[in-house]
Amino acid sequence: MDTSHRGLSALIGSSVAIFWPGAFIFGFPGVMAGYWRDSFGVGQGAIGGVMFFVLAAVGVFMFFVGKWQEKLGIRNMITIGAILCGLNVLVLLLANNIFWIYLWAFINGAASCFVYIPALTTVQRWFPQRRGLVSGIVNLMFGLSAAIMSPLFGILIQSFGYVGMVQILGPLSFVTGVLAAQFTGAPTVDSFSNRPSVSGAPGGPSSATISSRQVIKMRTFRVLWLVWALQGAAGIAMVTLSTSYGLARGYTMESAVIILTAFNLANGLSRLISGYLSDRIGRKFTMSSTFIVAAFAYFLLPSTESLLILALLAIAIGFAFGSLFAVSAPLVTDCFGINNFGAVFGLVFTAYGFLAGPLGSALSGYMLDYTHGNYAPVFGYLGCFCLISSGLIWLVKPVNSK
Repeated sequence: MDTSHRGLSALIGSSVAIFWPGAFIFGFPGVMAGYWRDSFGVGQGAIGGVMFFVLAAVGVFMFFVGKWQEKLGIRNMITIGAILCGLNVLVLLLANNIFWIYLWAFINGAASCFVYIPALTTVQRWFPQRRGLVSGIVNLMFGLSAAIMSPLFGILIQSFGYVGMVQILGPLSFVTGVLAAQFTGAPTVDSFSNRPSVSGAPGGPSSATISSRQVIKMRTFRVLWLVWALQGAAGIAMVTLSTSYGLARGYTMESAVIILTAFNLANGLSRLISGYLSDRIGRKFTMSSTFIVAAFAYFLLPSTESLLILALLAIAIGFAFGSLFAVSAPLVTDCFGINNFGAVFGLVFTAYGFLAGPLGSALSGYMLDYTHGNYAPVFGYLGCFCLISSGLIWLVKPVNSK
């Protein structure tokens, strides 16, 4: 197989491998939230804790995966992630209280790390001139998977019951993930320029000797970290808020899921669109503009009752969330270089893991419990997070810029 075919195979394999981690993170908790509340007798705050444990695992493992992949290899790391994701579904069969769901969420978050960072690393190495585009394609499948599977999760649980659904999803995710991982190997030699660019030109700074300790002290890293904490919180909160808000507005579960599906559809498609645009019009402009639109979408949500308008506003929020993922990957490479990508991106992700979950899904859930279902203050503070992030992203500079 020649180099071009091997690169395309790695791109397809990486995209397929990330499908199930994305579906279980961005889709499954939103569809199952009502079932878990009724089955375990818990409130919205406890359900928001599911995403907290997903992101806590991301915060713990993402940095280490970025380090381990250079020793264990891209293909092996993605295979481990696929195995964890498939076998972890079976934990749901043991669940007789919400803490089992938290365990499933934590393992699922860890599994996603083993797939996500290596997948982004290998596609950027195969396609150094189109890093935004190929990162966007992988991210597209990561987010779009939930839009595809959210309605199917609802159909499966109605057709086969909770246990039957889990027995189908476990083997299916295991087999497809492991097979896809075998096509994801990285090239033996990188044809990667050392020219820095934040605006989207190929290349990254000559920063191969920068240590993780040095990176943490840099302003660019701290700004990116804060953006991921705030915008990440604003995005991930919609996973559990979307269907519950639809239900609070008086819609049936089938109709409320449309809001979640719209969010995830935009979350997926924006990763391709924004990744491509960032190669053309600049990383920072792409991110900032989508964050601003998401802010106003959040501000409008409390006064909206139309299902169509709710879906459109969810699309705006999902688009910004997907852009955060898709554009941050090449932006990190622009700023710190491809040799540092895995470790630096993993460090940036600690903000998403340790702060986005508590500030987003968890805090919003407890606020709803405290205010007896008043969504206005929740959507208000999440909108402010988007506005702040839209300004902060302009402070990002390459590490060797003057």
